[in-house]
Amino acid sequence: VQLQASGGGVVQAGGSLRLSCAYSGRSFSSYGMGWLRQAPGKEREFVAGISWSGGSTYYTASVKDRFTISRDNAKNTVYLQMNSLKPEDTAVYYCARDRLLKRPGVVGSITPYEYWGKGTEVTVSS
Repeated sequence: VQLQASGGGVVQAGGSLRLSCAYSGRSFSSYGMGWLRQAPGKEREFVAGISWSGGSTYYTASVKDRFTISRDNAKNTVYLQMNSLKPEDTAVYYCARDRLLKRPGVVGSITPYEYWGKGTEVTVSS
């Protein structure tokens, strides 16, 4: 499994970015996917997750109502639309795959995830 995140950049506070993650490997449509992030000097944290079917999503409280996770199983791609960005959203963002096949729902922590690829850096200036 290979995961390649893209779409990061530098944006002013209040701006938007859309991250994409291309998945290479088998059975993308059978696994939940997530976005994690790691800010300088901090531990990696869960940001958003989507179930294998796309029917369930979950967000950490700090991004709820600002970020939207989605997936296109035909393209083996997961997205993270980030609106109303804040300086505290500055981090390297990683996409990751759930280790459990067809998990019902989404677990809001980094524990279920494996196979995160190289991240994409997001910098929000004030």
